[in-house]
Amino acid sequence: MDLLDDDPEAAEAARVLIARFGKSFQPGEVIYREGEPGTEAYLLEEGRVRLIKKVRGAERSLMVLKPGDLFGESALLPGAERSSTAVALSSGLALAIDQATLQNLLEHNAGIASRMVKQLVRRLRDAEDQIELIMLTDVQSKIVSALLKLAQQTRESGGNNAVFSVSPMELATRVGLDVDTVKRSVQKLREGQYIRVADERLEVPDIEGLRKLYGLLGQKDEVASEA
Repeated sequence: MDLLDDDPEAAEAARVLIARFGKSFQPGEVIYREGEPGTEAYLLEEGRVRLIKKVRGAERSLMVLKPGDLFGESALLPGAERSSTAVALSSGLALAIDQATLQNLLEHNAGIASRMVKQLVRRLRDAEDQIELIMLTDVQSKIVSALLKLAQQTRESGGNNAVFSVSPMELATRVGLDVDTVKRSVQKLREGQYIRVADERLEVPDIEGLRKLYGLLGQKDEVASEA
């Protein structure tokens, strides 16, 4: 469990938090729906959750959440409505945190406060990444950009390679494309030896090489737009 560690006092504090604020869910369960009044944010401890949003009448997958992720945080603002729908992909557990609970945790639980601040900073970074992807018009550029971001987040210090887990659906969600298009583009990158794929683990053996490809794709896109 994400909250528990080798420190007995921290483990006991975690059990108390889960007993008071823990909310369990089952596969397929709707945790909240878009447009509903929001009263609680959630800090995911176990399982996986998908965020879905209606765009022009069609449902679009926004992201797949994993343990440690914060979601539904707009509920911590007075009068906020849910901006998306959260659906459980597996059985799991989350801490349900309302405004009063948040204030109490921020004052008395430095560990939880630190985790929430880190999650909010990550969300801001992800939002900036999404804006960058939206501005890109070339399909391959979108996918290479997303893979570069993932590689940079997981690369070892001083290393030029990275290995991380990402499914075709998760990658498609990141770049806003359909899964088949993503699979075709990933196959081209495999053929060019920019990436290697085994199961759902993806390796970028040469991050700088992938970065150079991204630059070349950008130059190609600029030439095409000027033509």
